[in-house]
Amino acid sequence: MEQLRAAARLQIVLGHLGRPSAGAVVAHPTSGTISSASFHPQQFQYTLDNNVLTLEQRKFYEENGFLVIKNLVPDADIQRFREKMITKVQDFQEDKELFRYCTLPEILKYVECFTGPNIMAMHTMLINKPPDSGKKTSRHPLHQDLHYFPFRPSDLIVCAWTAMEHISRNNGCLVVLPGTHKGSLKPHDYPKWEGGVNKMFHGIQDYEENKARVHLVMEKGDTVFFHPLLIHGSGQNKTQGFRKAISCHFASADCHYIDVKGTSQENIEKEVVGIAHKFFGAENSVNLKDIWMFRARLVKGERTNL
Repeated sequence: MEQLRAAARLQIVLGHLGRPSAGAVVAHPTSGTISSASFHPQQFQYTLDNNVLTLEQRKFYEENGFLVIKNLVPDADIQRFREKMITKVQDFQEDKELFRYCTLPEILKYVECFTGPNIMAMHTMLINKPPDSGKKTSRHPLHQDLHYFPFRPSDLIVCAWTAMEHISRNNGCLVVLPGTHKGSLKPHDYPKWEGGVNKMFHGIQDYEENKARVHLVMEKGDTVFFHPLLIHGSGQNKTQGFRKAISCHFASADCHYIDVKGTSQENIEKEVVGIAHKFFGAENSVNLKDIWMFRARLVKGERTNL
């Protein structure tokens, strides 16, 4: 009975976690520089051996931390997902239609290049980024997704982010700092922005402001795969329309959970637990690991650990 009550509390908590999140997809960089360095097979750290990625694609991801596959998701699937749009749906693992995105063969074929054959869907988002109200709150500060994740190793985690329409700088495309996936997880907190920032939109507190940035312009169906340590964010939606995308963070089922207490991630855990306590008095019965264990769903292979 206690397990059922705990599960019910978690389900409700999840509904309050992480209001609007940003993302985008890459197809045509419009600023900054990117590179594809020379590698020997034994030097590959961020991609796994299979017959899906070309050598050039592997080199590109290894060097830059992201990779765009053009026109990956068919229009028919995009349309079915669009019919479910509201403002933003986070954690749609219980929605059979939306969760199909996480099981699309076109997506999993590439995900396996980064996670291996045992694949967990960890975090799902259907994003309908609204026009900016004038307060610039449609921005998402530069951040690393690993800040939110209490599981490792980071090299066996990848995000798939699919555009559901044309995305450009005008409606708040993704901006990435190529190569930053090679660094460590940096401290995050709320940025001191004029106009404020959305709940749980933590940003990196120290980064090289002059480091080259690449703005990722894409078309419907284009999908970007990126590493959880890649520094990225998005700008304002300056149009009158909503910017639509769908995404999932995947991890190898061989990953393991960690205790974030005493680390730079402790602040996000405190915020999550604080929300649980505020709404449900569940401060001592829910932690960050519990939230993610409840979200996780096996999508391919065996659930070996996570």
